[in-house]
Amino acid sequence: MNAMETYYSRVTEIMLQVFEQEKNPMEQAAERIAEANREKQSIFAFGCNHAGLIALELFYRTGGMVTVNPVRAPGMMLEVSPITMSSELERIPDYGKVIFDGLPAKEKDVIIIHSVSGRNAVTVDMAKAAREKGLTVIVITNLNTATAVTSRHPSGKMLHDFADILIDNHGDYGDASVEFAGFVQRIASTSTVVGAAILTAVIARACEMLWEEGIQPPVFMSGNVDGGDAFNKAVIAEHAGNIFYM
Repeated sequence: MNAMETYYSRVTEIMLQVFEQEKNPMEQAAERIAEANREKQSIFAFGCNHAGLIALELFYRTGGMVTVNPVRAPGMMLEVSPITMSSELERIPDYGKVIFDGLPAKEKDVIIIHSVSGRNAVTVDMAKAAREKGLTVIVITNLNTATAVTSRHPSGKMLHDFADILIDNHGDYGDASVEFAGFVQRIASTSTVVGAAILTAVIARACEMLWEEGIQPPVFMSGNVDGGDAFNKAVIAEHAGNIFYM
């Protein structure tokens, strides 16, 4: 197989593992997200740097849940230069708590936190602060990596130590997946495509649960189809109390 075929094969293998072995926590996450919408509680999503791409994937898009709020904090979304600064910023103790304290989060809200290693201070502090405030913390991480590296948080804790609901993305150690004979570093990470699939599936299941209860799921219609703008204006108005990105 060439590298394209190898990558496709590995991603497919990981997807099968995830959707078979993580079915229960994914179902739990969907149930909690559906409940948050039903009870007018707020939903937040956070990750540092490339892990944060999953938070961006969830919001303001066709078929996406209107009530998912991405947490976009300075230095956390690949917007700094030099980009190496972003790796240093996510290791700063207490910055995660500063970010969390700036959110309009309340007890019984939900926060989704994504990190492959779960070792850096920002995500650990974010999860810790959320748990202390009484939020449900949904964690997506790579346990092959997270259980093999040491914490960079002063407490020695990892992100998954603060999970109410823990979903393993089943990626390879270090995330990259394709090997070349004689080359020390693997290429082609899987966490973005797999993480997006996990959470898109979870959101779809949460919407299904709401629909089965007779509740219209709060999702966006494409603004590029007829009627899309009017549909979106109405759903945003209906859920304005739980939307913080407008």
